[in-house]
Amino acid sequence: MDQALASRISREIVALLGTGGQIAPFSQRYSGFDLEAAYDVVENVKALRKGRGETPVGRKVGFTNRSIWASLAISAPIWNYVFDRTVHDGTACDSSFRLSDMPEPRIEPELVLHLSSTPTLGMGDVDLLACLDWIAAGFEIVYSIFPGWRFNAADAAAAYGVHGALFVGSKHWISKAAPQSMKEISGFGVELVSDKGEIRTGHAEDVLGGPLNALKYLVEEIARHTISEPLSAGEIVTTGTLTEAMPAVPGVTWTARFVGIDLRPLRLRFD
Repeated sequence: MDQALASRISREIVALLGTGGQIAPFSQRYSGFDLEAAYDVVENVKALRKGRGETPVGRKVGFTNRSIWASLAISAPIWNYVFDRTVHDGTACDSSFRLSDMPEPRIEPELVLHLSSTPTLGMGDVDLLACLDWIAAGFEIVYSIFPGWRFNAADAAAAYGVHGALFVGSKHWISKAAPQSMKEISGFGVELVSDKGEIRTGHAEDVLGGPLNALKYLVEEIARHTISEPLSAGEIVTTGTLTEAMPAVPGVTWTARFVGIDLRPLRLRFD
C-alpha cells in the first residue's frame, strides 16, 4: 500500500494504546485495505512501539479456532507481535489484571510455545516440535478498537492482532524425541471456568488441527509477506484460543484446567 497511508494508519493505531478509544475499521475507510496492506502496518506499528521503549518478544496467532469465524465474519487466521510490556507472569495463584484501558475485552485460554531454534518453511510436525524447548498454558486478553467486534481479518491484523495482554503459566519442558510429547501437544483438552459458574471447553485440535499446525501456519504466513520479520530462537508463540473467547469483566475470576497434558491450571482475576 501507499507508504504515507500506512504510516498514517500506524500512527493512529499507536495513538489509541492505553486510551480505551475505538475507531471505524480501516477496511471501511480505505478501498483495498487487505492483509498485504495490514502487514505493512504491522511492521510500522512495531517500529513505533519500539520507539516507545517496547521490545517484541514473540508473536500471537489469532482466529485459529475455526468455530468462531462465523460469529466474527472472519475467514482466515492472522498474526501480530507481542511485547515485553504486554507479556506477564501468570504463575502466581492470585494473578490479576486491570481492564480499564481495553474496550470490549475478552479472555482466551491458549497454548504458549517457546522457540529454542528457528522453524523454517516445509517443516513437518516432528521438526517443528524439535524447535521447542518448553510450552505453557496461557491467557490472552484481547480487545477491539472497532466497535462491536465488527471488522475483517485485515483490520484485526493491523490493530495489534486484537492483542492486549498475555499471561504465561508455568513452563513444561518437553522432550523433543519423545512420542509422548507429540501426543500431548496434539491431543489435550481444556476447560475454562469462571467463579460465576460459566464453563467452556475446547481441544488442541480446535486450533487449526493442533498447535503445531498453528506454528506451521505462522511460518508460512510470515514468508508470504516479505516485509515481515522472520521468527527466531527465543521468541514465544501463542497459538490461538482453545475455547470460545469470553467477556472479561471486572470482579470475575477465570481458571483454565488442562487434561491430557502436564500443564498446571491457570487462574486470573480481573480488576
